[in-house]
Amino acid sequence: MTLVIEESRVVEIWVDGRAPLIGLHDYDWGETDPDANRDAEGLPFSPINWKGPAWALGLSLYPPEQEDNPMAQPALKTLPLEQLHISKLNMRHNRKAPDVSDILPSIREKGIRQTLLVRPEGDGYGVVAGRRRFHALQVIAAETGKSIAVPCAIMEADDDAAAVEASLIENVAHLPATEMEQYNAFGKLAHAGRTVEEIAGHFGVTDLKVRRILALANLSSPIRALYAKDEIDPETIRALTLATKDQQADWLALFRSETERAPMGRACKAWITGGATITTDKALFDLAIYEGKVAADLFGETGVFAEADTFWKAQSAALAAKVETYIDAGWRNVEVLERGKYFASWEYLKRPRTKGGSVIVEVRDDGTVTFHEGYITQAEARKLEKRARPDGDAEAADTKPEMSGPLAQYIALHRHGAARTTLLGHPGIALRLMVAHAMVGSALWTVRRHDFLARKEDIQASVEASRAAAEMRAAGDHVRSLFDAHGVASLRANGDAYHLSEVFAALLEMNDAETLTVLAFVMADTLEAGGPVVEAVAVATETDMAAYWKPERVFLDLVRDKRAINAMVADIASPSTAKAALTDTGKAQKELVWNRITGEECEANPGWRPGWMQVPPTRLVTNAGSPPADAWVRIASLFTSGEDEASPEDQSVAEQDAA
Repeated sequence: MTLVIEESRVVEIWVDGRAPLIGLHDYDWGETDPDANRDAEGLPFSPINWKGPAWALGLSLYPPEQEDNPMAQPALKTLPLEQLHISKLNMRHNRKAPDVSDILPSIREKGIRQTLLVRPEGDGYGVVAGRRRFHALQVIAAETGKSIAVPCAIMEADDDAAAVEASLIENVAHLPATEMEQYNAFGKLAHAGRTVEEIAGHFGVTDLKVRRILALANLSSPIRALYAKDEIDPETIRALTLATKDQQADWLALFRSETERAPMGRACKAWITGGATITTDKALFDLAIYEGKVAADLFGETGVFAEADTFWKAQSAALAAKVETYIDAGWRNVEVLERGKYFASWEYLKRPRTKGGSVIVEVRDDGTVTFHEGYITQAEARKLEKRARPDGDAEAADTKPEMSGPLAQYIALHRHGAARTTLLGHPGIALRLMVAHAMVGSALWTVRRHDFLARKEDIQASVEASRAAAEMRAAGDHVRSLFDAHGVASLRANGDAYHLSEVFAALLEMNDAETLTVLAFVMADTLEAGGPVVEAVAVATETDMAAYWKPERVFLDLVRDKRAINAMVADIASPSTAKAALTDTGKAQKELVWNRITGEECEANPGWRPGWMQVPPTRLVTNAGSPPADAWVRIASLFTSGEDEASPEDQSVAEQDAA
């Protein structure tokens, strides 16, 4: 028998040089089958090329009476469980008993719905296909103390080849049995560049299961070998995936020691995380200037930090300085993972700094800081490859934006509301802006009004409840009253010639002040949100953003970039506070910002506004993409004098954009 294997998956089976093509599907001999692509235990089948009767596989593709082969109807018989054993021809006959906890409840309640495939062996029958069902029945028999009659399909005693083939088909159609087998299967695809989602789809499992199994990559080879030999239990091995390489080496030394005992299970996790001490060799800072307490080790090799909070403040400040060093050295991006989160290498690809690689900083609970240089996510790698194609976008990859899409829309809509409302008081500017629109056109000039329809309900509600929106509604009511006074009961943008003449006649009867009021409203109502024009209006009208917008919870909820959050901490509190909080979660840092605004245990600062809501706007993260700041950079030279022009950093962006 010859197997053709591609990407750790059997795709063809040749027997005596024959390779006919059929699809493997489940048929339960007349009962309702909920999913023909999965077996009775819910495990997915793999597509297999196969020739021969279905009885040789231990499954039925058709009702017995439709099989061509006269041997397609094996003897069906109920056998006592005591007469059954695992056949030596079963490919997993020498493995330890499998975990059957997932199928036990169903078998207890309904029994087995798929017969076991057996063959006469010695004084009993050997199970060729159905090993897990057999072990589940043994568990139930031990629980009840009663003999169990098992429905079986009995093969010919001398048909060894068919028995081996049937066992093989049942096993290759399932996900590999042990976690280490799964790791080997998943790992080969991961190293070949497959994403977690693609691997999950390949095996018919969840993304979460793939991520958990791939976490075994964090283990050292000796520990994986022990786990493969079942010398370490699953709970311990999962705890060890959280350990650093040094911690794994220490644990392995304890495991091999004849006098000491390695922590196992929950004790192992506590030993790795909460129970671990922070030794002085983990410090990024100079111990000579450290103000906290250090307890000397009994053997004098390393010290132990007595105060964890003091250590982390110093460590965060040193880490912030290190991050700045990387940025100064030209790295595109430096991402600091949250404390305790380990670096999932399988989700990244290696890329040098010159090809867009980033630095991923891993901070462990025991104080260890690891700098992984030259990595890029698989999604970013695909974008770069697309740009490199002859028909692709040849632009270099931008630095990671500091705003998510919804946040950028939130900022753009609030800036737009403030700018266009201010335009109401500057009819002369509105007239000139309208003339420019008439000459050049824009995305809105067909002509139609701006409708602020946000993708998220909380953004929509925030904009509609703003002062800017309220003033625009009041201005619209006033304009409609002017036309009503001149006999125009309603205003419709329907393109009708009579209605157009009717509105034109009403405007001819209005004085200049009324006409300019209408003009200013129309221009404000047709001002496009986002982009350079809003920034130009804000600067020209000296818009007071603070009068129209103030920080709110929905704003902070939308901020996702930890660099931007940390920059806000530095702005509203102090740079030293931001450095001390660098490794804190984004949620904790945003709460710090909110407390500073509202005055929780400090003096309130309700007038604080981030750089995104200044006039002109500024970015919070150096070189990062920021829609309002990028828009202003494009046009800054048109509205500022020489000494007030954009910084060299922003100017380069403007020149790049103009090119």
